[in-house]
Amino acid sequence: MNQVKCECGHVNPHGTILCEACGKIIEDGTQITAEAVIDMRYEGSARRSQTYNKSMIDKIWNFFSSVKVGVWLIIVTLIASSLGTILPQEMYIPNIMPVAEYYEDQYGWFGRLYYDLGFHNLYSSWWYLLLVASIGVSLVICSLDRVIPLYRALNKQRVIRHESFLQRQRMFGTTSGSVNEKSYELAIQQLKKKRYHIREDNGNILAEKGRFSRWGPYVNHVGLIIFLIGSMLRFVPGMYIDEVLWVREGETKVIPETDGQYYLKNVDFKLEVYDKEKDNEAFGDALDKTGMVAKNYQSDVILYKTKGNTVAGEEPELEEVDSSSIRVNEPLKFEKFALYQVNYKLDELSKMSFLLTNKSTSETFGDITVNLYDPEKVYELGNGYSVQLMSYFPDFEFGDDGNPTTKSKVPNNPAFVFKMFSPEKPEGEVSFVAIQQTIEPLGDNEYKMAFNGIETKDVTGLTVRKDLTLWIIGLGGLIFMIGVVQGAYWNHRRIWIQRKGDEVWVAAHTNKNWFGLKKEIQLVLAGTEINEPSDQLKDNQVDEGETD
Repeated sequence: MNQVKCECGHVNPHGTILCEACGKIIEDGTQITAEAVIDMRYEGSARRSQTYNKSMIDKIWNFFSSVKVGVWLIIVTLIASSLGTILPQEMYIPNIMPVAEYYEDQYGWFGRLYYDLGFHNLYSSWWYLLLVASIGVSLVICSLDRVIPLYRALNKQRVIRHESFLQRQRMFGTTSGSVNEKSYELAIQQLKKKRYHIREDNGNILAEKGRFSRWGPYVNHVGLIIFLIGSMLRFVPGMYIDEVLWVREGETKVIPETDGQYYLKNVDFKLEVYDKEKDNEAFGDALDKTGMVAKNYQSDVILYKTKGNTVAGEEPELEEVDSSSIRVNEPLKFEKFALYQVNYKLDELSKMSFLLTNKSTSETFGDITVNLYDPEKVYELGNGYSVQLMSYFPDFEFGDDGNPTTKSKVPNNPAFVFKMFSPEKPEGEVSFVAIQQTIEPLGDNEYKMAFNGIETKDVTGLTVRKDLTLWIIGLGGLIFMIGVVQGAYWNHRRIWIQRKGDEVWVAAHTNKNWFGLKKEIQLVLAGTEINEPSDQLKDNQVDEGETD
């Protein structure tokens, strides 16, 4: 592409509308003769997206430099994000059965379709990450396409501007006849009081202030880009962790994502509820309607760390690191992890006891206690009596084929298939035992397993969280807000005072708040012989602004 040389001698990039140095209106080397007020966005400088469109790189650049494309990318991403909130994401569902079965069991055909379309892990899917990355690419290209030519034009502008540039500014006026030097000096003094930066060239004046406000939108873009980088880093292993840990009272479990280095023991779970008589009678009506309302729930825990290296299959040797009470909004913190109290479950079945009983005589021959989370295979009762646990269904139901199955690994409705051995029945008798249900599939038995009691435990639900991206996201948000303040509360103002023969020309421009600029010009030229410029749009668009 050929460059365009202005009559002032400055060489402009191809596609320049206003000469970067003198402001002469040019387009492909020819002067524009229209009398309309010139468009000062980006100072009329050449933007790459509006100049080159031949190679594939040009086409990609032009696509992502479009503001409309950026807005549509944001809209599509917002719509996609909303789809991920229709049903819980996989990370928030209980680990009780295969994921596909859970969605279909809980939400029917829609849940199955939701899973098949990949919406159960939407925010870590490749196409969602591609959308977020596209927004970042759009922000980078949009910014570079505009900020570089804008900076170049503002940095190279001269004090003396071409006549066509001044005449077609929105604020423009002339003063005929000679103007004494005292008027110039007074105008300069009053401009300085208004904190204008003054540049002079052969008696001509360029007063400028607030240029830094022009960079506000691009500071916003930098903040957004950093914010997006921080968000995408959350999908890098080890940068962001948000896991759920369920621990029963008395149980010690390894903390997820700590490489087996840290364990947590739930010593005791405590729940306090509101009492309308003891706490406040004002809660009475609400408690009558809703029932039990938690006032406080906490987990008294002990944090352990493994000693040395642990061989696979061997019980780790633990040393106590900390003991604490975890409450809502009062997490236990260690290294870069934090454990938050988020949920609980009261009176979960833990153990069930049975008596081996002769059905006809009601004589008992010993009892067994089945740990519902770690049942034994054989229970010896002595004197030739024993019980074999053939099958165990923690959350029992009958399947479509009529056979017993389990909905989950949580013992919400346990059922057992026992084989009972006795001296009279050395080959054993089979019995199916569930809550309030006993089935003898091979005929009437002489012996039965009689229910003898249960043990329950409270379970605490903790969130294991680690976030190494938070400071990046916070930094991006801070930079974004700086850009908002920078662009919203300041504006770029320029006033040109030039001698043209026996006349004095005054022109002015601002990127927004024209009313404020007019008032400032009145104060600057007050007491001088220089006439105030008029608004060439005749106040039809008094406060129209421009965006970069």
